[in-house]
Amino acid sequence: MRTLIAGVGYSNLSDSSIGPIAAAELKRESWPADIKIDDLSYGPISVVHNLAETRPQYERLVLITAADFGAQPPAMRWDLWPAILPDAEDVQARVVEAAGGVIDWKNLLIILQQFDVLPREVFVITVQPVKTDFGMELSSGMRELLPEILRVARVLAMNAKPEVVQPTVSNKA
Repeated sequence: MRTLIAGVGYSNLSDSSIGPIAAAELKRESWPADIKIDDLSYGPISVVHNLAETRPQYERLVLITAADFGAQPPAMRWDLWPAILPDAEDVQARVVEAAGGVIDWKNLLIILQQFDVLPREVFVITVQPVKTDFGMELSSGMRELLPEILRVARVLAMNAKPEVVQPTVSNKA
């Protein structure tokens, strides 16, 4: 199964940079030919063009990002993206935000879906950050959680039929 593992987030924002940092870590590993690692922290319309030109198309996407989901940080969860498009007005607002330089994982997925380049199976690994201020380094809690984030990304990317029963939340203090 052609799979893309990708990080999304702003660089240099402490734990909010976990997506690009995780992607860089995963790129250092050896992967089967049908799995690619990338950082999609750039304009969603450019990502649309890049994915539209990719042959064969990706069938699975494992996205790694930081977001507040109400857990005690640092924490991680993963979910299967429901791929439900919002109304046309909301999609247009997300395209406008993206054109303005906003990097947001939900905007990215909605725009990819709108332009019909979203892989049919999308897993989102969301990490609850400890620190979100300007900085080049992850917090100690996020550094401790990073190996688990990478492990989950590998499992979701390499299993032909990942078992998705409940979203997982992992707190590392």
